[in-house]
Amino acid sequence: MKFNLRFLIIALFICTISVAQNKGTISGVLTDKETNNEALPFANILIKGTNISANTDIDGKYSLSVNPGNYTVIFSFVGYESVEKPVTVKANETVTVNQVLSAGGYTLKDVVVKSSTVNRQKESALLLEQKNAVDIKQTIGAQELSRKGVGDVAAAVVKTAGVSKQEGNNNIFVRGLGDRYNSTSMNGLPIPSNDPERKNIALDIFSTDIVEYISIDKVYSSRIYGDFAGGNVDIISKDYRGDGMLEISLGSKANTNALGQANNFMLQQGPNKSGFVSYGVPNDPLSGFNFENSLNPVKEAPFAGEFGIKAGKTFRIGEEGKIALFGTASFNSGYEFREGLTRSVSAQAAEQKSYLQQKYSYNTNTTGMFNANYRINSNHKIGYNLLYVNSSDQVRDTYLGSDRDYDNADADLYIQRGTFTQNSVFINQLLGNHKLTDKIDFNWGASYNTVEGNMPDRIQNMLFHYRDNDYYSLAQATITDNQRYFQNLKEDEIAANMAFTYKLGDSKNGDSKGKIVAGYNGKFKKRDFEAIQFNFRITEAGLQERLDPNNLDAFFNQQNYANGTFSISSFAGMTPQTYSGNQDIHAGFANLEYKLTDKLSSVFGIRYENITQTVEWRTQFDAGGGINTFERNEFLPSLVLKYELNEKQNLRLAASKTYTLPQFKERALFVYEDVMESKIGNPYLYPSQNYNLDIKWEMFPKSEELFSVTAFGKYILDPINEVIIASASNDISWVNIGDTGYAYGIELEARKNIFDLDENLTNKLSFGFNASLMKTHQDIDRQKVIDETDLNINLTDSSSGFTGASDMILNTDLSYAKNWKNDAGIIATLSYNHYSDKLYAIGSQEKGNLVDKAMGSLDFVFKTKLNKKLGIDLGARNILNPEFKRVQENAGGDVLVLNYKKGVTFGLGMNYQF
Repeated sequence: MKFNLRFLIIALFICTISVAQNKGTISGVLTDKETNNEALPFANILIKGTNISANTDIDGKYSLSVNPGNYTVIFSFVGYESVEKPVTVKANETVTVNQVLSAGGYTLKDVVVKSSTVNRQKESALLLEQKNAVDIKQTIGAQELSRKGVGDVAAAVVKTAGVSKQEGNNNIFVRGLGDRYNSTSMNGLPIPSNDPERKNIALDIFSTDIVEYISIDKVYSSRIYGDFAGGNVDIISKDYRGDGMLEISLGSKANTNALGQANNFMLQQGPNKSGFVSYGVPNDPLSGFNFENSLNPVKEAPFAGEFGIKAGKTFRIGEEGKIALFGTASFNSGYEFREGLTRSVSAQAAEQKSYLQQKYSYNTNTTGMFNANYRINSNHKIGYNLLYVNSSDQVRDTYLGSDRDYDNADADLYIQRGTFTQNSVFINQLLGNHKLTDKIDFNWGASYNTVEGNMPDRIQNMLFHYRDNDYYSLAQATITDNQRYFQNLKEDEIAANMAFTYKLGDSKNGDSKGKIVAGYNGKFKKRDFEAIQFNFRITEAGLQERLDPNNLDAFFNQQNYANGTFSISSFAGMTPQTYSGNQDIHAGFANLEYKLTDKLSSVFGIRYENITQTVEWRTQFDAGGGINTFERNEFLPSLVLKYELNEKQNLRLAASKTYTLPQFKERALFVYEDVMESKIGNPYLYPSQNYNLDIKWEMFPKSEELFSVTAFGKYILDPINEVIIASASNDISWVNIGDTGYAYGIELEARKNIFDLDENLTNKLSFGFNASLMKTHQDIDRQKVIDETDLNINLTDSSSGFTGASDMILNTDLSYAKNWKNDAGIIATLSYNHYSDKLYAIGSQEKGNLVDKAMGSLDFVFKTKLNKKLGIDLGARNILNPEFKRVQENAGGDVLVLNYKKGVTFGLGMNYQF
């Protein structure tokens, strides 16, 4: 009996193998006639009269295994005309059937056309692209942005693993590496910064209305500029598909902190609610009091609004040509208020400055985008993108407390500072994609970008508040205590990309072995910056006058100037302090993407860059002017390996060498003075060298699910850091702080559908999670700084972590989505973000490090579609309203030096599509 059973099992096994060996294969590629014959993912392939079916992958490829015989294959896709094709299959042979689908007899008014480009907004499509790509990439699309209620690109990127945002500014940290180590591009072309303090443009000025998807490259590729160590954020702008659309949205939002100050919310006069101003340095300000704006604050009602409109249209030109137009314009504003302690203390925790700070702010963002994409025919496509963003920030700060340099036992020191900043970015891009032959593609792009950043008429006044008699008088320890300041930045940048791609093997028959890509990148940047400050020297008699701090116009006016009560002066008369920067980068690159085996793929890359950077200045520290130039030649190799463990799992490895450039302002001998600190440039600063390594395991259980683990390491030679230098006023500067630094860590990511109850309509609950655990370290070498510069540092420790880096970053979200047959539906998302303690500044003069304490934020978004045209959105941000704390790590324990709460922001919006 045992023999018979064994015989039966062996016989069945042999028959199974025999049947499997006798099967044939039907495979091929589906393309989309409506999108320049691009690959069509997620299309359906069915053997007529059977249950045998498949879906195309992100590259439009499919494969079916069937017994020998004659079949009819049905190709279909939502909104496209189905195609049936007869096929004869022979044993052990592969039949290649490629097919082009089109809208055919359908009209676009009757269906929603879902092209490959539109699907790249979907989470499932982007995950499939991530799975199949050889390069290591991470993307977040329009669908995920909408689900999580994300309103701008900065909020989007911090939802991804290993990315955090520094509290109080727009600085993004990727794997513990801050602004200087990252880069930003749009449609693959670089875009300049809108802030003289930063290398990268503020990502929160980009509304997600303009975004198709965002790609975060944390692994270097030879097609990216070599000034890279943390990551590159590439914003892909919307590319419209469809017959026509028009959508209008309205909204409002309110912050609990600001509403709590509704009876006392005051801002400086001058800036208007639109965020656009035209005033600047007045005529002849040294010979009379000719300033345009009042010093008296004006009361505001802290209620904010939003408005947006977007439209798209597609036109056919001839038999093959098509042009797609898309435009969007929006305006939004917001009021905020925060209150808390801000102070500096000695190594023994003695107070040097200690204030209660109140900060009132109003910000705006105006965005306009237009793009036109023209498909000439199936082989050629060109596109034009225009983006204009104007952002403004109006802030009124008041400080009440003490300063050891202002000794007055009877009074507290009271400081008022009003700052208005207007930054505008104008981006123009022209892009082309050309299929020259079946094997050769040519892609190119060119951009001309301009940036203007203005700080017109920043005002500062210092007063004593006499506690017993409750009156104010002006304070003056230095001539700069009472001042008006004007600065302007203009930057032009031209960039060009071109790349030839040669496909190896026969991609039509699914026999592609890879491709060779070679090309050129060029980037040419010019910056001009100027600033002038007018200082008010007050006479002894003027310092005795009693004043109302909300009516300083009663003192600073033409009459008192004419009477000699105060005088006005500036550095070098009406000649402003200036610095200019020029940076040219020429780069050639080549990479080979090659399938080494059925499971092992590789990308070998090499890049050469020639970099020239010149900074020239004339400032109060160097009235005669100075200039500094460096030139570098960089050879940057990179390698990526991908091993397919099985159909759902990949193992990846990446290694590369890159560099990090100092920025213009960091090298210009110019000082920027704030209430609590001053910063001065270091002309001797030079680039760092970076060595990068990543190992990643990933699994894709289903189309919308992912589990991954990534280990990474960064080794940096001559790292650049912001430090306090030994000077009379303890200024901050930038130095190559030591010989080496490193960062290493692990990233975890998971996306899982908890349940999905309806096959035809959405009814699912999904969960997302990512976390990053890391360690950073850098050597501090005082002698190195002394030898290489004319600066001196006296830092407390001989090593530290990287400023801005958290040992742990966590993001998680829970989403429920439900759709009904009448196009109605809801999406509700609860998301939480947490970061652990992070180093803000390195301690000096025996003082401990400044550390931002761990903090988390909870957001809730509810979106509802009442019908096909009308939708209503609700949102609550920062629900937990945690307290932000910064401490100084002294020997006797942590000393609080900054704290505040931001308040909860509630929003209500409505959108209607015609």
